[in-house]
Amino acid sequence: MAGGVTGVTLSYLTYTERAALAVAHPRSWSLARQLLAWQVLVVLVVVVAGAVAAYLQVARDNREIAEQRVLGIAHAVAAAPDVRAALDDPAPATALQPYAEQVRRDTGTDFVVVMSPAGLRYSHPNPGQIGKRFVGHIGPAAAGRSFTEDYTGTLGPSVRAVVPVRDSGRVRALVSVGIGQSTVARGLRQELPALFAAAAAGLVLAGTGSWLVNRRLRRQTHDLGPAELARMYEFYDAVLHAVREGLLLLDRDGHVQLVNDEALRLLGLPPEAVGARIDGVGLPAALGAALVAGDGRTDEIHLTGDRVLVVSQAPARWADREVGTVVTLRDHTDLQALTGELHSVRGFAEALRSQAHEAANRLHTVVSLVELGRTEQAVAFATAELELAQKLTDRVIAAVEEPVLAALLLGKAAEASERGVELVVAEDIAVPEGSVDARDLVTIVGNLVDNAVDAAASAPAPRRVEVDAQVADGELVLRVADSGAGLDPGHLELAFRRGWSTKSDDRPIGRGLGLALVGQAVHRRGGTVTVTRSGGAVFTVRLPLTRSEVR
Repeated sequence: MAGGVTGVTLSYLTYTERAALAVAHPRSWSLARQLLAWQVLVVLVVVVAGAVAAYLQVARDNREIAEQRVLGIAHAVAAAPDVRAALDDPAPATALQPYAEQVRRDTGTDFVVVMSPAGLRYSHPNPGQIGKRFVGHIGPAAAGRSFTEDYTGTLGPSVRAVVPVRDSGRVRALVSVGIGQSTVARGLRQELPALFAAAAAGLVLAGTGSWLVNRRLRRQTHDLGPAELARMYEFYDAVLHAVREGLLLLDRDGHVQLVNDEALRLLGLPPEAVGARIDGVGLPAALGAALVAGDGRTDEIHLTGDRVLVVSQAPARWADREVGTVVTLRDHTDLQALTGELHSVRGFAEALRSQAHEAANRLHTVVSLVELGRTEQAVAFATAELELAQKLTDRVIAAVEEPVLAALLLGKAAEASERGVELVVAEDIAVPEGSVDARDLVTIVGNLVDNAVDAAASAPAPRRVEVDAQVADGELVLRVADSGAGLDPGHLELAFRRGWSTKSDDRPIGRGLGLALVGQAVHRRGGTVTVTRSGGAVFTVRLPLTRSEVR
């Protein structure tokens, strides 16, 4: 119990310490939190600036309204017949004072003053000021022009208008109407609650929107800070470009979300492949369909136009939900070619071992004949065996200038003989040295002969495989025929697909790879391969040669 309390206490202290550090160091905040803080700051500045601007606008509008109001009242008083009639009276103040006060009360202004052109008052809210000189500017009005101004008179600061009273074009008096600044400010204060309410509503709405944006951003960035996001991007980008394996990230619909340089190279994809469906970017149909399916796969062999790829695929999960699949690609083109060569060399070694064993038996036979005194039979037996073996060797070596192909055919002949199949090399076979890349020759001829021997071995006797090669019209024409059952015409298009085979699948990585490698090598060389039927299957490969190769 004590340990549990201690653990909870330590956890709480750690949390509070981290929280305090986060508050003390805003740079350590997550990107979402920093963005929220900036948004709140910007919104606050905008709202305050807007409120200040609105306040100034309202204040200016109130002042303009006050100016227009006092100016209109002053014009009305100046044009009133009672005012003009009172000016003809020897004591104009007697009639003008009650009239001006009545107008002041009715209009809600602070003063209505009628005065002489020289500025002597005929009316005033304070009767004691009647007869005294008006405090303020009257020059423009005395000259016949109406105007407004802010001025501090006997009643304090005010917004006032001064208008001339004209009679037959002559200025007979002046009328000044004013509203105190306190009255204007009181009207402005009455509008402040609505202004503050609008500012508060804007702040609340903006703050709520910022909080919602922050909440969504936190989910999308997993509450990471800018430095963490930048570091993750830099490291992940560096890793993606540095790894020697191809890497593809696909979403649940099979669209490419990320592809590194090695994957672009291995698959021959254009840089704009991101966002496209993986089965629509020019991949072989089998590979595209396998990747779109999204099933888990480990070290599957797939062939592209000129590569042998090992493909692995696994689901990508985040927060207990599947977001797509991760595909890794490894290039096994060279390895597969070396494996084919190793297979051929191994077969050749096995053939040599078998020949050595058979040679030992024949040698024992010759020795025994000599011991029995049958010297002539021993010589005839040995000579016949040597002539048979030497005849094939001489013909192959003399006709096939390419040493790799010559060694391959001799080895395949011995291997076929062990399986009861006669490998016949055409009398006029001709393959110039360097006419085709040695690896491609091993891949094409080796796999075709292997398939032909398999087909012939499973057919009734006589079991026979024929190999021919000629240079004609700038092409190397390779022909491999067998005495097997032949290839069904309906299977011609399938024969060169990886994984298709007429034989049972008893190998760890399955069958159907040999002919696919043949098709890949022929395609890489820009050649063609056709299959016909003449007793058994007849494979004809045409490989274009360069001028140097033809010579």
